[in-house]
Amino acid sequence: MAKAKSKGTVEDFRASSTDQLGDQLSKLKKEQFNLRFQRANGQLEKTNRVRDVRKQIARIMTVMNEQRRKAG
Repeated sequence: MAKAKSKGTVEDFRASSTDQLGDQLSKLKKEQFNLRFQRANGQLEKTNRVRDVRKQIARIMTVMNEQRRKAG
């Protein structure tokens, strides 16, 4: 069975503009940095969040590359 994801699906990202994707990407990269910092200090409680953030970053970057190819 596939999991139903409430936010961060590829369809949602494809419907977003490039500026919105860039904003989401920068927020996720900041969150990723904070999660890495928490893990290094032993304060990370939601260890699965690291994986989720990394996958969302990859999805956004994939959609941004798709949009660039269509435009160019």
